[in-house]
Amino acid sequence: MTENPARSLHEHFEPVEDPRVDRTKKHELIDMIIIAICAVICGADDWVAIERFGRAKEDWFRTFLRLPNGIPSHDTFGRVFRALDAEQFQQSFLSWVATLAELSLGEIVTIDGKTLRRSHDRPLGKAAIHMVSAWASANRLVLGQVKVDEKSNEITAIPELLNLLVLKGCIVTIDAMGCHVNFVQNSLCSIRPMQNRGVSIPAMQNNRGSIPNIVANRPINPQHRVRTLTI
Repeated sequence: MTENPARSLHEHFEPVEDPRVDRTKKHELIDMIIIAICAVICGADDWVAIERFGRAKEDWFRTFLRLPNGIPSHDTFGRVFRALDAEQFQQSFLSWVATLAELSLGEIVTIDGKTLRRSHDRPLGKAAIHMVSAWASANRLVLGQVKVDEKSNEITAIPELLNLLVLKGCIVTIDAMGCHVNFVQNSLCSIRPMQNRGVSIPAMQNNRGSIPNIVANRPINPQHRVRTLTI
């Protein structure tokens, strides 16, 4: 793990662009990002809790943050984070997480999708948010997440997530959703340059007709580094 977590956060999140105009910048963006990350790690699950955590730990935060106008209000946290470029923030977050997790040879990384509880909004007609995550078992850490598009499914989101990660030497497991023939052929076998990939193990159910027998008897191409587990 990095020896100076505060400096690491500064370095990784500095590229995130501030969406505010200069006259509204009472609080520095990097201060708000670091406070929010620390608060969420400690259990905060909304902007009010993040503000409360920031005020409780203000003396500690002042040892490495500027905080020119103290701790931002929960409304300020909400407005600023809603305006951030989500893709920029994700790239910075994944870059930071990569410095915290040392993936060892043969470590199992599980790809799985989950629907976020109470993330739907019936009055506005919004469906619940579905996320695909990569979980490093030995580190007990989520390496990355990608939101599944409302008009799509996990099959389109999994390659996008895997392309964000460096999984050399790892064993990547995917449930039966990832056993679609076109997905295995077109996605798992073409993710990133070969030297950055691990071994992919999509699960296969025995109710897939003759496909399990075809796969079981098919010669393995060592270049593809894809193994199939029948369940």
